Amino acid sequence: MSQTLQAANYRPATEIDALMPDIAAPVAAATFPQTILRYRNDAAAASVGLEGLDDREWIAHFGRFSPLEGSLPKPLALRYHGHQFRHYNPDIGDGRGFLFAQLRDGEGRLLDLGTKGSGQTPYSRFGDGRLTLKGGVREILATEMLQALGVNTSKTLSLIETGESLERNDEPSPTRGTVLVRLSHSHIRIGTFQRAAFHGDGPFLERLVDYSLTRLYGQHPGHNPAAQLLDHVVERTADLAASYMVAGFVHGVLNSDNINVTGESFDYGPWRFTPHWDPGFTAAYFDHAGLYAFGRQAEAIHWNIAQLAVSLRTITEAEPLVESLERFPSLYADALQRRFCWRLGVAGGDAGGMTEAAVRGMILTDTPIDRFFHDWRGGHPLDSAAYGDAAWSALRDAMAEFTPCAGARDHPYWSDHTPCSMHIDEVEAIWSAIDERDDWSPLHHKVAAVRRMGDALGAVPALP
Repeated sequence: MSQTLQAANYRPATEIDALMPDIAAPVAAATFPQTILRYRNDAAAASVGLEGLDDREWIAHFGRFSPLEGSLPKPLALRYHGHQFRHYNPDIGDGRGFLFAQLRDGEGRLLDLGTKGSGQTPYSRFGDGRLTLKGGVREILATEMLQALGVNTSKTLSLIETGESLERNDEPSPTRGTVLVRLSHSHIRIGTFQRAAFHGDGPFLERLVDYSLTRLYGQHPGHNPAAQLLDHVVERTADLAASYMVAGFVHGVLNSDNINVTGESFDYGPWRFTPHWDPGFTAAYFDHAGLYAFGRQAEAIHWNIAQLAVSLRTITEAEPLVESLERFPSLYADALQRRFCWRLGVAGGDAGGMTEAAVRGMILTDTPIDRFFHDWRGGHPLDSAAYGDAAWSALRDAMAEFTPCAGARDHPYWSDHTPCSMHIDEVEAIWSAIDERDDWSPLHHKVAAVRRMGDALGAVPALP
């Protein structure tokens, strides 16, 4: 699964029409006092042929939401339900965002342009439909770091400041407002299927399955399309869970409405990167029970996939769905080992034993995750006293069986003294520069550093 973005021609699409009117309600974007362009991701834009827009055109589409030619004529607020911290909620949906457009990349893959902070919708409940500028900056940093670390993630395409002052009860207020646009491989969630099942709408469930298989996975439905889809979702989400662990990432809110059926990570709120391999590390201050802690993310994602199976049970028999769900633990273990080897740039040995020894060493010595991978990928640990401790003996023995992959250590990044990271103090310092001095240079410097690390790591191997 490569995160490399290839240039493409502009190819608009309206595939979501196949699910209308059940999937969404047409809405209008908010009108903002100002539209100040703060960030444009031309690499992501080039992958769908939009890099040629000048700033005026960019703002017209992604700040004022003038339709993209040939794509959706009006924004669509998507309908869905979801389990939120294991409590079912039928009163949610796109409350501060919408599906703005659909396009295809150079490989013909269908992609969505979705928004965050674009105004109120029928599903806003008591919210103002807005996004804080700090939240938008944090989403840029999350998506850039995750992409560099090989996680299948949405891409932050655009951030435009709106000139509004927002009141929030969980951060200093008033604070600046923004509207964000992200490029994603679909916004069809587990919660989308849950809503259809909740209403007993079998025909719409079948249409959702068909859409997901044909438009998102590029497959012809077989004799049991529901089980066929669940198989794909299990494979992709097991890999997603493993990628979080190897990246040291904690999403924070792994509710079923935040799990995409393509296995792509998206919608970043209280995320954090844990400095150390700490299974109990949590990202959300309100996650008092540690339900979505670092070490419980695979369990949480597996639980959510089970809710998808429950929804699909209304249109197919249980046995093949259960068989799919039972594959998750072994697929996760395989993906964890494969991604561990990728980040270390090695091949050829006992990946399971090596991964276990590495995790044990990091825990026993409190070695930072980014420091560990940077040192061992760079080929320096055997010369370092830091890894001479007995806690690392099993890893030293295991690594003797491995060989570096071709070119794995060639990039000058591996000679840097300090690894690139994205810990909370760095994130807060970047935000402080913007908030206090309107200085955006630390953000741009960080994005450049993260992309340099991504170049050094290279593309993630495809799923087996």
